[in-house]
Amino acid sequence: MKVPKKTNRYCPFCKKKTEQKIDLVSTGFKRGTLSYGSLTRARARGKARGIGNWGRYSKKAIKAWKRKTKTSTRKVLIYLCQECKKSKLANHSRRVSKIIVGEK
Repeated sequence: MKVPKKTNRYCPFCKKKTEQKIDLVSTGFKRGTLSYGSLTRARARGKARGIGNWGRYSKKAIKAWKRKTKTSTRKVLIYLCQECKKSKLANHSRRVSKIIVGEK
């Protein structure tokens, strides 16, 4: 899906129609490998070694909790007002595979 870089829309902070910059809400950050409950930390502790059933650390073909069904993720647009510099999330999220900002 292609969206423009800037658009004119109502700003609830300025209480008028202003030019707003469109951006995607970031997906956040990935947890560190040594964070609590991580697989690498458990392996380092020795929980993933030994004889017998390894449970969640076993090498199955596709784990049930790793099986992915949806091919697209929800993307949320964020609008930044150029006058008051405040941002507002879009009141809807779109299930698309890719959003290209600045192509329209």
